[in-house]
Parts: sequence; structure tokens; C-alpha cells
Amino acid sequence: MLAVYKKEMRQAFTSIFGYIFLTFLLALFGIYTYIYNLKLLYASFAYAVSGVSTFFLFLVPMLTMRSLSEEKKQKTDQLVFTSPVSVTGIILGKYLALVTILFLAIMIVSTYPLILAKYGAVNMKVAYSNIGAFFLLGCAYLAIGLFLSALTESQIVAAISTIIVILFTLLADVLKDLIPSDHSISVMAIAVLLLALIALSYVMMKNLIVSVVLFVCSFGALIGTYIAKPALYDGFLTKLLGWFSLASRFEDFQYGLFDATAYVYYFSIAVLFVFLTIQAIKKRRWS
Repeated sequence: MLAVYKKEMRQAFTSIFGYIFLTFLLALFGIYTYIYNLKLLYASFAYAVSGVSTFFLFLVPMLTMRSLSEEKKQKTDQLVFTSPVSVTGIILGKYLALVTILFLAIMIVSTYPLILAKYGAVNMKVAYSNIGAFFLLGCAYLAIGLFLSALTESQIVAAISTIIVILFTLLADVLKDLIPSDHSISVMAIAVLLLALIALSYVMMKNLIVSVVLFVCSFGALIGTYIAKPALYDGFLTKLLGWFSLASRFEDFQYGLFDATAYVYYFSIAVLFVFLTIQAIKKRRWS
């Protein structure tokens, strides 16, 4: 794992992508800090952190789009599959390299509240809880981007799919207030989600029989429960969209509230998608 980690770190900074990521992220933090804290004289550093968090939409694909898709395209993944290093070690090495690049930026940003404190009162607990949540949110998005990169050999497809997923997590909280919450709409949305998950399982496993069984069982259960108790699905879509909303959990930090469940949620998302990436690569390794 350590060898993979060193290789990824070296590759990130021998190419331009690592430098671009750090430059844009630190430039955005500088701009938002100047606007909110120095120009508008807001006392909380949380506004700057919250403003920059939306730019994960473009910054994360910059790092993750070539992590696994490029190796698949150039067929260098065959060397990975035949190496003595475990798939878990390979994926963890790649993921930790991505997290380290983000952490380098966070270490620099962590000095901003100390600098601002020289010019006025800064609530350090609020500032650093926001920075911590920002880091974990970034770790979750990096895990999602790494997983999507494992599903395709095209960097463009990996980048676009990552942008779409992150955009969905940013807009999920808005969408749940716009979509009707009656049971029929919820069932149709669940059906679409099930189809997407079944399609994803087929892409990962390439097993038509398993996908058909999943389709029959999941849609059988969905239709059966809907016929038996349709009221069960009232408001279900709203709750589902709320669960997918990574951005909404960040809002509490902006208002000076510490939410430990958000930390756990972001960490869980990161672990889940790293695990899915490992399973996707293991399937390809033994195909």
C-alpha cells in the first residue's frame, strides 16, 4: 500500500493536476475569506468555508477522474491485477494519496483563523469544526469520485459522472421541497433508483442472472408492499432525498452548531464508496 501511495503522490505532483487542485482551492479560500471576513466584516470564518464547499463540484473530478480510469484505458491495470499487493492495499493507497492532497490544503487553510484573530475576535471552535467538516466532506466526495473512476476507462465520463453525482447531493435538499410527497410519486422514484442500482450491479459484476434476480425480487417487494400498504410510501421520497443531501448537513456548521452525526455520516460515505471501489476492482481482477 505504501508503494502505491508514494507512486500516486509522486504522479500527482509530477503532473499538473495536484498543483491545479491546490492552487484553485487555496485561491477560493483566499477570495471568500477576503469577501466575507475582511470586506464584509463577518466575524465567522464559517461563511468562507461554506462558500468554498460548493466548488467541490469541479475540484474533486480534477483529482479523481484519472485515478483508475486512465489505468484501465492504457491497460496498465493488468499490472495491478497481477501484482502481489492486495486490491484493498492498492485502492487504499490511491485514496489516501487523494486525501493527503486535500489535507495539505486544509493545513494551510487552518492558519487563516489564527491570522484573522490578529484583527478581531474569532470563535476558534466554530472555525475549526467547520474546517474539519469541510475536510470530511471532501473525503466523502473523493471516495465517490474514485468509485466512479473505477467503472469506466474514460476520464471524461468519470469526470462528468462525478460532477452529476456531486451536483445531485448539493441540490437534493432543494429538490425534496419541490417534489410532491404522495406515495405514487415516491414509488416511481424508488423504481427509478432500483433500476439505477441494478444497472450499477450489472456493470460491476457483469452477471445477467444476478441482475435479473435482483430486478424480480426488488420490484416484486416494491409492488407487493405498495399494493398492501400504499401509505407506507407517503413522504418516503422526501426522506430519501434528505439522506442523499451531503450539503444540508454542512449548514449547521455555518450557523455555529457542531453536529457530530455529520462527521460520522461523511466518514461512513467515504468508507462505503472505498469499499464499493475495492469490490468493483476485485470483480475485474478475477474476471
